[in-house]
Amino acid sequence: MTSRISSLAVGRSRILPFAFALILGVLSPAWTMLAKSPGPAIGETLKIPVGTVLPVSLEHALSSKDLVKGEAIEGRLMQDVLLPNRDKIPAGSKLNGSIVKVVSTENGPASITLRFSSLESKHVNFSIVVALRAIATFEAVQSAQLPYQESASGSPAAWATTLQIGGDIRYGDGGKVTNHHNRKIGKATTNGGVLGPLEDDPGSPCAGWPDATHGPQALWVFSASACGPYDMKPIRIARAGNKEPFGEITLTKEVGEIKLMKSSGLLLRVVQ
Repeated sequence: MTSRISSLAVGRSRILPFAFALILGVLSPAWTMLAKSPGPAIGETLKIPVGTVLPVSLEHALSSKDLVKGEAIEGRLMQDVLLPNRDKIPAGSKLNGSIVKVVSTENGPASITLRFSSLESKHVNFSIVVALRAIATFEAVQSAQLPYQESASGSPAAWATTLQIGGDIRYGDGGKVTNHHNRKIGKATTNGGVLGPLEDDPGSPCAGWPDATHGPQALWVFSASACGPYDMKPIRIARAGNKEPFGEITLTKEVGEIKLMKSSGLLLRVVQ
């Protein structure tokens, strides 16, 4: 009798671990789906997917007359940027960069070459290599935030229809965004933002850039097809940074100094 009980105990001791392992194997995929992946460690440096758009406002003025090589520059993210897995980089995050080269002259050509290299979001740092898709003056940014059409008396300012830099029309917070063909291309978010895919016009110098993203982009006050300088003649983008040397952005002017006011708008795009 004792021998039989011992045999049963041994059998059970072998069966139970096997059954537990079998159940665990069946449930593991479910646990994997339900478990929340741990967030990045404080101080960890991450990468942003290639093709991601970063709408940025300059934190201080830039002048070819006063800048020197190696001088630090800063920008501020103006709209939440969506990332894979429903993560996001919050508006207000700071971009850090530096001046690579400056050519200053009163009666000849002037240029500013700059590079943004990192983005700070709370306790997380992102290493970035970005190109300049579009740039607009402070005045153009302001204009894009003012009502484009007469609104009903007493209507909240957030409901106002506005004209994006580049020609798209934004129909108030939560409303649709249409292009110059009156086709819906995106949706307006709160606080003056826009989410939508990029659209490159035929022959646009912004077409064919490195891209590995899917889904809508954060466009802020810019149109989906915005490309190049706006309200900035005779300043032009001599190098956008989307080709070698990646990340180096050069602005030029044939005669006179280059001056960019604080709060000028930049539409940057991750290229590496």
